[in-house]
Amino acid sequence: MILFHGTTEIVEKPDISFSKSYLDFGKGFYLTTYQKQAEKWALRKGLRKQKPAIVNVYDLSDDLGKYDVLRFKQENEKWLDFVCACRKGDNIYRGYDIIIGAVANDDVFKIVDMYFRGIWSKQKALDELRYYKMNDQICIINQDVLDKELIFRKAYQVSQDDK
Repeated sequence: MILFHGTTEIVEKPDISFSKSYLDFGKGFYLTTYQKQAEKWALRKGLRKQKPAIVNVYDLSDDLGKYDVLRFKQENEKWLDFVCACRKGDNIYRGYDIIIGAVANDDVFKIVDMYFRGIWSKQKALDELRYYKMNDQICIINQDVLDKELIFRKAYQVSQDDK
């Protein structure tokens, strides 16, 4: 499977120790199967850091059966609770090697945040989520998985002019 990671550097050997906490699926290395999504992430990060936007391209084995994989097939109550728990700093993600599910992009984040802050009920947030088509994210939490299964292929720079 081909995966993409948008950032401001070439990352041939990802290291989880550089990951931020309080993200959707906890502390890990985040990738997506959507090239355009990775380009968007890279551009956003590049603007913020005043650096070039770089997309790294990897191969990940399809045979991940030997690892603990949590897969959210839809944005449901379990997904919402998991994302909110991770964003609060709960370590529930640590029970897994890989977590796969929808990404809470800007529009979706607003919905999740309304629930997270107690402004909306869980049901209201879930009702709103069904109107959005979400891209995926794959969070690799286990450094051994990164070292053994993720193969760097190339990196390329993207600019706003490309969009």
